[in-house]
Amino acid sequence: MGIISRGFSGRSREHNPDLPPGQYLTEDFPVLSAGPTPNIDTADWEFSIRTEFGAVHSWSWDRLHELPIDDIDTDIHCVTRWSKFGTSWRGVSLDTLFADVDTSDEYVMAHSYGGYTTNVPLADLLDGKAWIAFEFDGEQLDPEHGGPARLLIPHLYFWKSAKWIRGLVMMDDDEPGFWEQNGYHTYGDPWLEQRYS
Repeated sequence: MGIISRGFSGRSREHNPDLPPGQYLTEDFPVLSAGPTPNIDTADWEFSIRTEFGAVHSWSWDRLHELPIDDIDTDIHCVTRWSKFGTSWRGVSLDTLFADVDTSDEYVMAHSYGGYTTNVPLADLLDGKAWIAFEFDGEQLDPEHGGPARLLIPHLYFWKSAKWIRGLVMMDDDEPGFWEQNGYHTYGDPWLEQRYS
């Protein structure tokens, strides 16, 4: 498993009380990846939500862009201890995508192009907490940062904001995904330093 990283210089929390515990502020946008970066053409990209009843709700790239698009200004925090303040994104709220989804399950498994998965409680995707993001800093999201689209859940450690998102599968139990099976915390709250199991 190869890890690509850059930009890990920064200032510690003692200089900025707005940082979660153990984090360092960076101006850069470090890249962390396990394995090769998928190259997904937007003509082939599709996002879906699969319910426990077998229903599949899906959106092509064009259909996604027909939905209301939000501008999101937020801080992000990586489990590897960097934080970046005031990031700017554009994307579609998960509230919009779940509007017609009938489910009673409380958990979701996020699936990425490239095969990676991460688990998230459904409550952490709704009420203005999460988006399918496709722009960063006024530009189309680069593949190295999860483009063409990634999950964006800024209140959790950034691995939960799954890169190269392709779908969500509803679950009745909170089962660990790829990252959680490999030692990351099941939930990942930066303010509680829920880094590892």
